Amino acid sequence: MATKSLTINNKFFEISYEIVNPTATKDMVFLHGWGSNKDIMKNIFSPYLKNFRHIYIDFPGFGKSKNEYVLNTNDYANITNEFLKLLNSSKDVIVGHSYGGKIATLLNPKNLVLLSSAGILEEKPFDVKIKIFFAKVLNFLGLKNLTKRFRSKDVNTMSENMYATFKNVVNEDLSSSFSNFSNNALIFWGEKDSATSLESGKKIANLIKKSTFISYDGDHFFFAKNAKDITTRIENGIC
Repeated sequence: MATKSLTINNKFFEISYEIVNPTATKDMVFLHGWGSNKDIMKNIFSPYLKNFRHIYIDFPGFGKSKNEYVLNTNDYANITNEFLKLLNSSKDVIVGHSYGGKIATLLNPKNLVLLSSAGILEEKPFDVKIKIFFAKVLNFLGLKNLTKRFRSKDVNTMSENMYATFKNVVNEDLSSSFSNFSNNALIFWGEKDSATSLESGKKIANLIKKSTFISYDGDHFFFAKNAKDITTRIENGIC
């Protein structure tokens, strides 16, 4: 594990990262999802794709990268872009899981690989709508501390600034960003994914003109059991 420091808009970040196959001449960047970290991606994908220099990153506020600020997805994309410049990365391939898929798309790589990407707004379940309603009522009444019981399990152990960041990014619609992406894209999805639905995956595939869509039997982390097939398809499908 290593770290690199950078400052963007007077905000200081120290990014934790790891490189696998450091002598390879082409890069493949792996971006984790919300509440996750680089180790999950590394443990799954590092045995494969030996012809690429793997770059595994902890986003600020996750894993071993600290964050003291309230951010949005454009901030994360800018931070990641500047970090990759420090590594002289060519952004040949960027693989993004869930929230990482949103950032990967905004980075506009030569080849985009999405794993159950976030970015399509979906109808919230009724119980979630009820929690949001009561949280707003409690905030209005000045009982902000009580709203913690209504928070998503993804953020219930996070700091206040990361919870504010979560609220910034959770309801984003990146349909136009997917539609404007003009490079090659491979889209992989879990057919039993309850976090980002299969229908969202199909919609993203329809929005990205040069895309290939493949689904697997599995949930939001379907790629853990299908890494060999996915990486073979990446090797065969990238430009």
